[in-house]
Amino acid sequence: MIPILAAMAALLPATAGGQSMSPMRGEVVSFDDRFAVRVFPGNPYGHRIRIEVKVYDQSFRPVAAEIMPASFMLGADASRPVLVVVPFAGAAERKVRICTESIPFPGQNTQIRAQICGKFLARRL
Repeated sequence: MIPILAAMAALLPATAGGQSMSPMRGEVVSFDDRFAVRVFPGNPYGHRIRIEVKVYDQSFRPVAAEIMPASFMLGADASRPVLVVVPFAGAAERKVRICTESIPFPGQNTQIRAQICGKFLARRL
């Protein structure tokens, strides 16, 4: 019976860890004409990857924002903070998506760009 269970387990697909970012959603209150969000992109892979952080509106149109750092190398099983500062652009409330994208290295067999996005709502007081 145990050899059958072992054979069945070998046929099951392995779970793949995916790129991560935390938090994935949040609400921010600001007294200024801009707001800040700190996100933590994570690399679950056993090798380093290049990360880019980008900001989009609800329709995935690019938003002008200060991102520090906007692009960096992230080691295996590591995470690091990224500060994103977004202007309200005259609105009292703004919804944005902050996305972490992994950029493939040139010459690799796969050229897949993984993207994970979090949703954030900011209110100006």
